[in-house]
Parts: sequence; C-alpha cells; structure tokens
Amino acid sequence: MGKVILTGDRPTGKLHLGHYIGSLHRRVELQDAGDYEKMFVFMADVQALTDNADNPEKIRQNIIEVALDYLSAGLDPQKCTLYIQSQIPELAELTTYMMNLVSVSRVQRNPTVKTEIKMRNFEANIPMGFFSYPVSQAADIAAFKATTVPAGEDQEPMIELTREIVRRFNQIYAPVLVEPNILLPENAVCRRLPGTDGKEKMSKSLGNCIYLSDDADTVWTKVKGMYTDPTHLNVSDPGHVEGNAVFTYLDAFATDADFADFWPEFQTLDELKAAYTAGGIGDMKCKKLLNNVLNKMLEPIRLRRKEFEQDIPEIYNLLKKGSLAARETATRTMEEVRAAMQINYFDDEELIQSQAQRYKK
Repeated sequence: MGKVILTGDRPTGKLHLGHYIGSLHRRVELQDAGDYEKMFVFMADVQALTDNADNPEKIRQNIIEVALDYLSAGLDPQKCTLYIQSQIPELAELTTYMMNLVSVSRVQRNPTVKTEIKMRNFEANIPMGFFSYPVSQAADIAAFKATTVPAGEDQEPMIELTREIVRRFNQIYAPVLVEPNILLPENAVCRRLPGTDGKEKMSKSLGNCIYLSDDADTVWTKVKGMYTDPTHLNVSDPGHVEGNAVFTYLDAFATDADFADFWPEFQTLDELKAAYTAGGIGDMKCKKLLNNVLNKMLEPIRLRRKEFEQDIPEIYNLLKKGSLAARETATRTMEEVRAAMQINYFDDEELIQSQAQRYKK
C-alpha cells in the first residue's frame, strides 16, 4: 500500500476556525492534490463518548453537524472515505490488543492527556475510557495503515505514542502495521490558533470559537469582542502584535489580495504591522479588516452548507457507504493482525492439522 492519510474530529459540536486552519483546509488541499493513494476522514464518536458517556444524544446530534462542515469545506466522498468511528467494530478489537503493549505510566506521561484531564477536571476520577483513548487513537491510525496524520502540534505526543505501540507490535509479532508521521500545518501560526479571547486554544467548551457555519453578523460580533493589545488605549499609542489575537488571525488567514480588496493603503500584513506598532492605527480598523477577510473566506462554505442541508438523508447515506468501505479496509488489517498474533485459530489449517496429529493414538 502507498501513502495513506487518516484524520478526524470528535463530533461534540460544529467545527470552528481552529479546526479549519489547523487541519481541515489542509485535508482538502491534500485530497485534491492526489499525492496519496487513500484518504480516510472520520468522526470520532467513540472517543467523544469517553467524556460524554452520560449524554450520547449530544454526539448523535453533532454527527450531522460535522458531516455538513466536512462537505461544505470541500471534502469530497468521491476522493476520500468519510466514516463514523463506532461503525468499525474492528477498531475496538485492535484497541484491546494494543492496550497490552503500553504501560499505564507511559500514557500518564503524555502531555496531551495531562492537559485534557486537567481541562475536564478528571484528576480525581478519570473514566477508564478517557484515560485509554490515546490507545484507541493508535488503533484508529494503525487499522488503516496510515502513513500520514494531518494534525496540530498538540497532537504530536499522541502520534509518537502511536509509533511506539506500532513498533512494539511489529517487534513482538510481525511487521504488519505502519508507523505514521504527523503532517503539521505549513504556517506555524495555524498550528495552535487561539480563541477570540487570545488566551486559550480555540475550544467549544470555552466559548471562544468562530464556527464555519456562523453567519456574517455573528462573525462580526465575535471579531468586535476579540482580544487585542491592552496597552493600546489610544489610536496614537504604539501597538503590540505579539499576543494580539486579531493579528494572530490575520497571520493565519489574510492574503495580499485581501489588502487590495479591503485596505489598499497597505500592500501586505507586514506593512500594517509596522504601522500599528509605530502608532496611529486603531484596533477597530484592524478588526474590520479581519471581519472582511473571514467572511470572504467563509461565505462560499456557508453557501455550500445550505445546499447540503436540503438533503440530510443523502448525507447519512454517504456516511453509511463510507463506513462500509472503511470497515472493509479495517477487516483486512485485522486478519493480518490476528494471524501475526496467532489467534486466527479457525483459519490456521497448519495448527488444526498439527493438533490433530498430536492427539492421534
């Protein structure tokens, strides 16, 4: 098998700009480039249930939201396989086997796990499913023999753990699985887009998101309230772009063409930064520029979403087809896994015959 991409999202809500710039936009580019033999994109509902076990309806409702965001952003079911994690039971089986290849202390050392446990206040009472989700994620990747996982830098520790588990499996049993590599966003700013508050990573739970499906008025309301430079009290004051969320977003999304369209006084973002830091540029003007940039980018996505919303049954049909296709791939991998682990008892004719000879008198 050649190069294979695998990536996905937890269906706990609509996707936001952090998802888009961190991986979704790149997925569409990779899909259209045709440099990969296969591309799998999934909705990680099993993983989402690890901290939403008492509210499955939340996950159930958001499957369609994420699917609509995928399609409206440009993912094409003809070019990539879209599927739902829970519909591939082989993933749960592989997770169980992989749990034997990693220690509790190794999972505990994972900085991503530490951060997420703290964020969810799980320190004193961690659900086992949540604690072991890095192993489940390793199974998600390995079952499809993914060579490449497009993700933000916060996922690097998770991919490294996957590599370790896969390496250990191949050493103990047979070289069946593939060690994946992470594909980070090309623009370093996009690797961890802050929320509109400028303090934390964009997160649904923190309420600091701009969603792909937000209408133009909602985007403007959120942009107006964005964190800038607390020392920039007057227009004439020198401003700071470091830690200024508006400029972080402009770094991520603005192009030279946007300046030609919306602020021709400047040709590039670097020119605007120089003027802002020198003093004489108001925050509201910068926010208006960002608002125009974001809505220019989001409008085609919003229009496509409205079209897809007109035939929801077909969206489910696409997901069903994708899940069946994905399961075929996972099934083939699991046949190899069971053979390597020597637990394919009923398919091993040599075993059956040798045991038959053993007990003959």
